[in-house]
Amino acid sequence: MAISHHQDDEILSEMNVTPLVDVMLVLLVVFIVTAPLLTNAIPLKLPSTASVAPPNQPKPLVVSVDKEGNYYIDRQQMPLEQIGLAVSAAHQQDEQRAVQLRADSQVVYEHVAKAMATIQKTGVTRLAVITDANG
Repeated sequence: MAISHHQDDEILSEMNVTPLVDVMLVLLVVFIVTAPLLTNAIPLKLPSTASVAPPNQPKPLVVSVDKEGNYYIDRQQMPLEQIGLAVSAAHQQDEQRAVQLRADSQVVYEHVAKAMATIQKTGVTRLAVITDANG
């Protein structure tokens, strides 16, 4: 803090920004160190979970994706656009009907993501992703 020795009793004060700069640099280093830890770049082999008993509900609509990326409703193969139309029609008949998505563990994730997006665009809110309970 600088004090003036003039006759007009005016005090000149300046803020010392050095501690502020030090704190900001420490925060920057913390963010630089922790940012790479926040990514999910871990190789995973999915899906396998413990078995969970499904609640007693009407038969869900089953959408499947095989390892080649082919889409099925119940056991009938169809293109993704028709999957969306069929799910939409089933949802309009019964809004409480659940949809189960089954995907091969070797399928490219893009196919699963496209199926999920197509199902969700129809307005279905009850979507279950089915996994293998034995694995």
